[in-house]
Amino acid sequence: MPRTAFPTAGALTARLPPLAALVAAGAGAAYVGRVDPNESGHYPPCPLLRHTGLFCPGCGGLRAVHALVTGDPLTALGANAAVVGGAAVLAVLWLGWFLRPAAPPLPAPGHVRWAAALAAAFTVVRNTPFGAALTPEAGGPPGVLSGM
Repeated sequence: MPRTAFPTAGALTARLPPLAALVAAGAGAAYVGRVDPNESGHYPPCPLLRHTGLFCPGCGGLRAVHALVTGDPLTALGANAAVVGGAAVLAVLWLGWFLRPAAPPLPAPGHVRWAAALAAAFTVVRNTPFGAALTPEAGGPPGVLSGM
């Protein structure tokens, strides 16, 4: 059977879920890229930081996404290195899902445990004097902690 230049309708239909996920993630990233979390009043403050003074694993995440969207990866790393690493991992997983749509990326239980352990370790380290460089204050404008 000769090979056609265009993918079949079934192949296109199978790629709709990864494309829909890309559109949803892109819309969220575009919003954060347009509405700067470094300006106060746009996003709610982190409840853990507000009530305890401790940085959660997501603190600085919106600023990291904003910096990535606006093309400043070094500022993104300074705002939240875990979010930058997570975005890279998600991009690789999405690409695998798009290229092989029959096998959606479901994490194995062991991977979930490792991710939770890494998030816990990141949280502990960034709240110690040793990990002060991992806090959003170190990577972003001083005193701007309104966005997570």
